[in-house]
Amino acid sequence: MGCWAKLKSSGWVYPTTVLSIYGFLANCRVAEPFLTPYLIGPNKNISEEVVTNYLFPIWTYSYLAFLFPVFLLTDFLKYKPVIMVQGLFLVSNYLLLSFAPGLPAMTFLQVNFGVVTSTEVAYFSYIYSVIPLENYQKATSYLRSAMLTGYTFGATLGQMLVSLGGVDYFYLNAITLGIVCVAFITSFWLPMPKKSMFFRGEKAEDSLSQNEGSLKNDRRRGSEADKEGESSEDERTGPHHNMLSHFSPCRQIVYWSLWWALATAGYMQIFNYIQLRWDHIEPSASSSIYNGAVEAVSSVVGAAAAFSVSFARVTWATWGELALGLFSAVCSGAVYLMAFTGSIWACYAGYVIFKSCYMFLITITIFQIASNLSMECYALTFGINTFVALSLQTVITVIVVDEAALGLDIVTQFIIYGSYYAAISVLFLIRGTYTACARHRSVDRTEPREKEPGVEVIAAEYL
Repeated sequence: MGCWAKLKSSGWVYPTTVLSIYGFLANCRVAEPFLTPYLIGPNKNISEEVVTNYLFPIWTYSYLAFLFPVFLLTDFLKYKPVIMVQGLFLVSNYLLLSFAPGLPAMTFLQVNFGVVTSTEVAYFSYIYSVIPLENYQKATSYLRSAMLTGYTFGATLGQMLVSLGGVDYFYLNAITLGIVCVAFITSFWLPMPKKSMFFRGEKAEDSLSQNEGSLKNDRRRGSEADKEGESSEDERTGPHHNMLSHFSPCRQIVYWSLWWALATAGYMQIFNYIQLRWDHIEPSASSSIYNGAVEAVSSVVGAAAAFSVSFARVTWATWGELALGLFSAVCSGAVYLMAFTGSIWACYAGYVIFKSCYMFLITITIFQIASNLSMECYALTFGINTFVALSLQTVITVIVVDEAALGLDIVTQFIIYGSYYAAISVLFLIRGTYTACARHRSVDRTEPREKEPGVEVIAAEYL
């Protein structure tokens, strides 16, 4: 008890520890890699066409519908209540999966899971409202690691239970239900933040403004932030003034954000439907499946690729957009491989390559954006990019997947996704070539740039 009391009084360690435990448990979903075999198998007995063209699109629409209001309410309610809501809906999600029969229940399940995914913003934002600014890097790294470890552990455990123990998918969902119940209980231990990021008094804004200027900006921008902090009262237009004063529009940030939104829309679409592609190649009813092992491997390899960014001695401001184009081409090739191959192992390999490339590129993108923005504006940018990505994903779902429109089969869908990434690759290869050439021409007319700060920090944050 003495150790627990000491931990609670330690400042940033206690909330980070509790939220890390919650993140591990909430993402330790043993049954998730086997969701599609569970739905189309004897447990739920829903056809593959209904799952593909009717059920899964409902989740996309629900996610989009809940994302914006949840994003606003998260800060207003000071994060903890939204995290608790996420835990509660995770419990109801696996209650429905375990015990609710019939298509109507599974339809409601997709709406329920839309709430779960839309509330993830609270998990990423909560810690910044309860810990000192100097501990942001460590706390964020721990939270990302907890999520990754939980997902990898859950996928590995699920694969071991299926392959070695012959456990029925129903029991995987029952086990996951128990784990998320513990996660929900853990969320009650989180301390309630005393302030929010946007909805706060001007004194708190001025204090955070000075701290963020010293951490996120270089000396020149820091001095500009101090001048802004000394501006007269008549220049302040409301509680969001401080956020807007830190946002320096940059054309390059727009391009990085554009890639973020475009690529994430494609990534979420492939992540949602990859199990259906695997089942199409190697039906789970008659073959051994290794969905959990592949998800675990892809998470670890993807994390290693993301962490490798910290060791890359590259001027990302010059070569980053070209890298986005080149690795997007690799993503396109991996998706085409998944679309055209008849080998389940080749499809598994394509998925690992695709996910690793995406994690590598999104880490570079996060670094480029976060290194030029204050924490407040980064949170806002994160929300905007996620909303745009989800809107694009919804458009793709409506046109390509939904039975009310084209309702294409899973193979044709993946051909379209491969073409989608090919278009992204062409766009950024052109843009990246232009940027690299322009900077090369101007390098002799400008002083050498200082080493870009913070790549190790952002790589750690992404993990």
